[in-house]
Amino acid sequence: MEVIIFIYVIYYTFVSSLQHPKSKRPVGYQQNSVKIKKSELEKSVFLCYIERASGGFFKKEVFAIFSDKMRFFEPSVFVKIMAAIESCTLPVTDLSVGTPDMPPAKHILDAFLKNGADPENHKYALADTTELTDAAVQWYRRRFSVPLERKNICGLIGSQDGLAHLPLMLLDPGDGVFAPDPGYPMFLSGARLSSASILPTPLHEEGGYLVDYDKISPAEAHGAKVLIVSYPSNPLGRLAPPEFFEKTVWFAKKYGIYVIHDNAYVELTFDGATGRSFLETKGAIDVGVEFNSLSKSYNLTGARISFMLGNPDMCAALTRLKSNIDYGIFKPVQAMAVAALTGPQDCLDDLRAEYQKRRDALVSALFEGGWTITPPQGTMFVWAKLPERFRDSLDFTLKLLKNTGVALVPGISFGALGEGYVRIGLVRPAAEMAEAARLITGFIRSAQ
Repeated sequence: MEVIIFIYVIYYTFVSSLQHPKSKRPVGYQQNSVKIKKSELEKSVFLCYIERASGGFFKKEVFAIFSDKMRFFEPSVFVKIMAAIESCTLPVTDLSVGTPDMPPAKHILDAFLKNGADPENHKYALADTTELTDAAVQWYRRRFSVPLERKNICGLIGSQDGLAHLPLMLLDPGDGVFAPDPGYPMFLSGARLSSASILPTPLHEEGGYLVDYDKISPAEAHGAKVLIVSYPSNPLGRLAPPEFFEKTVWFAKKYGIYVIHDNAYVELTFDGATGRSFLETKGAIDVGVEFNSLSKSYNLTGARISFMLGNPDMCAALTRLKSNIDYGIFKPVQAMAVAALTGPQDCLDDLRAEYQKRRDALVSALFEGGWTITPPQGTMFVWAKLPERFRDSLDFTLKLLKNTGVALVPGISFGALGEGYVRIGLVRPAAEMAEAARLITGFIRSAQ
């Protein structure tokens, strides 16, 4: 006879020994019982509490519903912010998610519409078209004077596609991954899926938010297999000089480490600065790759089109993996990318000018309201240190949203060293950025 066991699942196994002081039930106790067939109990294990008919609980290992890796994947901060936005009773100015509010250039949209009208283009792409790969080769030669071949390029369904999947081809459980703190949270996801060990590289303002390789111990470096860097950096808005990339190559070669450089904001630079490619550095292609995206440069975030470029072995490895897990980039989207990379580039100048106008409007209005912050050198974000009396960035952003309708991202979501900061997206026109700044500084004054 089939036996059904009623169990009460603990959400977090690391608090399984604790109990709620009033109910005597374990912390994380789930009110609804879960039915598990006895025949399934041998598949894998999961720590649970089972309620005795006579009262009380006992602990037992039973069928695991999820992998242990799931403990690293809480709902993202953006999900939490969206929930708070939906419950906000005020008109909302959302400066949290970094998605452009401007449309792609007309010639890019025209390419999508033309190719989307062809029924043949709605079949599986399976691979990058030669037109797309050749366009990327021409792009890097023209923009960065970097000579690439088709073997140096892998098209991606957004950079997150590569950031999540490339580590699966590079890492074994326990391998070390250097990742920036503060840094883009997605940098950690691939490492965690690979059961790697995260080694934070602290980034400090006094050091220009650059990785200080001299402070990394040889023991840590020898245990690492991947180094992740990103300039212009999200959320910090800082650029890196050529000598930084030269030292990155030196460090990678000395310790046999693969370099991953995320270059999503290369075209969003201010005050006459020019974004660089890691691959411009001598020897870079021997040790690493670069992710470059059309999402921010050409306002194509929803299209999900990016590239991984550089080391041919790393490109071949990711291409091999992707052939097993997806069917390529939608062909009309590939056509958009070709049009973007080979067509008129004046849209990039217009984009830079618009973001700088927004940055200046925000920073100026914040200053007038009594909050002085360092303007970013690039990206579409402002990284702002909170006034002294505010310590908790999540608490600050939630209270700010509730009282003003302005949504920002708490710095803690980018790592431990992000606490005490907020990220402000330059995703509204200049006049709205200035008005949001006035609401923010008004809230700060009222909280005194």
